[in-house]
Amino acid sequence: MKNRLSIVFCATQSHAAAVRDLVNQYKKSKAPNYCVRVTANDGEIGEQFLREFQDNEKTIPTILTTSQKLSTGVDARNIRNIILMRPVNQIIEFKQIVGRGTRLFDGKEFFTIYDFVDAYQRFLDPEWDGEPQPEEPYAVCGEIPCVCEKQPLKPCPVCGQRPCICEKEPPEPCAVCGQSPCTCPKRVKIKLKDGKEREIQHMIATSFWNADGKPISAQEFLENLFGELPNFFKDEKELREIWSNPQTRKTLLEKLDEAGFGKEELKTLQKLINAEKSDLFDVLEYVFDSDFKPITREERATRAKATIFALLNDKQKEFIEFVLNKYIEAGISELDQEKLPILLQTKYQSLEDAMEILGDVQNISSLFIEFQKHLYDEKVA
Repeated sequence: MKNRLSIVFCATQSHAAAVRDLVNQYKKSKAPNYCVRVTANDGEIGEQFLREFQDNEKTIPTILTTSQKLSTGVDARNIRNIILMRPVNQIIEFKQIVGRGTRLFDGKEFFTIYDFVDAYQRFLDPEWDGEPQPEEPYAVCGEIPCVCEKQPLKPCPVCGQRPCICEKEPPEPCAVCGQSPCTCPKRVKIKLKDGKEREIQHMIATSFWNADGKPISAQEFLENLFGELPNFFKDEKELREIWSNPQTRKTLLEKLDEAGFGKEELKTLQKLINAEKSDLFDVLEYVFDSDFKPITREERATRAKATIFALLNDKQKEFIEFVLNKYIEAGISELDQEKLPILLQTKYQSLEDAMEILGDVQNISSLFIEFQKHLYDEKVA
């Protein structure tokens, strides 16, 4: 199907987005818009893709995914493939869809229908289908099938063999990953409504789901999250204040989960922006403001340590050092208020021993909450 214009008719707009993402994950073309979605919700960008698809001088985009929008009114004469991945209930609509491939074009002798829903069985129409056309005899020998003597392929001019058995030099390994072929994750830039671009890994086999339980693409998830974040905090300063307190952070994460942005989805987004070793704070801030550059949890802890330790005694420093190491290793969940008793038991074997070293419950709780304010201070990152 490479470089052959194709339209994929999907069940829903979300389905069209999922098929688009899947095609682009396994494409061999380097063009970012090899496969695009054109639906009613895609607005001007969808119309732009459609205009380019109908331009017979262009081959990108090569594949359009859609639901209802392109069953009529598409005048792309060089369409070679029609793919049906949704039910078709009316014979008129079926004929209109098939009609997308019947346009004449120089060098186009046929087009192919890939019917994954057996739509053809519902619309047997002899009057419309007509009688099968007999095969024409081959122009040279006049026979069916062709009986012309085929000339053998020429051997390699170097080794004299067919196929060639010459030893070929292996390609140079990638300068970044050291592999051949290169295994570096490919990345794509997504422009959000603030006019700025966010860079994400493109070749990642993953699916997101919206609050209604419908599958959406990574780009749609990112766009939705960007649109919702101002409902939870108005600026970076407020996000820092919320995130630096375990209780308000927990409330924010619960609200994000209710809106369709749960912890698992945010962790997947970490992978997409290559920030698996960063705090979820960095992920949210990067989506909110592309000028912010995520740092690793280790960098965050290292930068904040001097300020955190400034007013602590040696026993408190030892405990906070232990907590920070757990945070670097496992992430933000280690700083949840509910995790404090587990951390104390892991470090001191019992809560009683912990209280003997660090003071009463109130002092320990205060220590655990207060150090986090410095961890998310603006001076850190």
